[in-house]
Amino acid sequence: MGLAISEEQRELLAGYYRLLVEWNARMNLTTIVEPQEAAVKHMLDSLVLTKLGEEFFSGPAVDVGTGAGFPGIPLKIARPTMPMALVDSLAKRVGFLQVVVDELGLTGVDLWHRRAEEMGRDTMHREGYHLVVARAVAQLSVLLEYCLPLCRLGGWFVAYKGPQVREELEDAEVAAKELGGKLAALKEYDLPQEMGSRTLVIFQKVTPTPGKYPRRAGIPARKPLGK
Repeated sequence: MGLAISEEQRELLAGYYRLLVEWNARMNLTTIVEPQEAAVKHMLDSLVLTKLGEEFFSGPAVDVGTGAGFPGIPLKIARPTMPMALVDSLAKRVGFLQVVVDELGLTGVDLWHRRAEEMGRDTMHREGYHLVVARAVAQLSVLLEYCLPLCRLGGWFVAYKGPQVREELEDAEVAAKELGGKLAALKEYDLPQEMGSRTLVIFQKVTPTPGKYPRRAGIPARKPLGK
């Protein structure tokens, strides 16, 4: 896919994969464990964003609903000097990510066992990140309410979505306007070896998010903006 990955970064990604398989035997982290499939659907897919330009990586980043660490851990490996926060609502997954960070010797990684709605109302995090990413977490209008409050003015929110994302765009653009963002680009791509089509949906933060957002935990998913 034309990605520039050093030998050291390859080794780190391989070490991450080995830990993923080991821990997946104890807890449900992913259904994708075959080496080739994991390399393409987890690692390469996470790293596609690095092809689009360095403007995305010039400040701190946060991966919302990171799960087993995608795309946050591969992005951190690819851009080691970029501060990265990983956020998940399940303590066991955060525990696994702590093992990954320790075993791989990653620095500049903060782990948070919190809901995105709580993070977005916390002055420590609100509008504090240059790049916000989320992968396969929720429908786009819901993701925007989770993520845009964390994004600083001029920064970026990138949603990793499947090929059917255009069906979500009308509601998403209404939600983005309400939350201070605008749709900047759609980047469609095919994964190698016919492993599927994907879309990066890229929003830029253009005005501050109104103080009433994000709403209380659970409400964005029950009553999405734009409906």
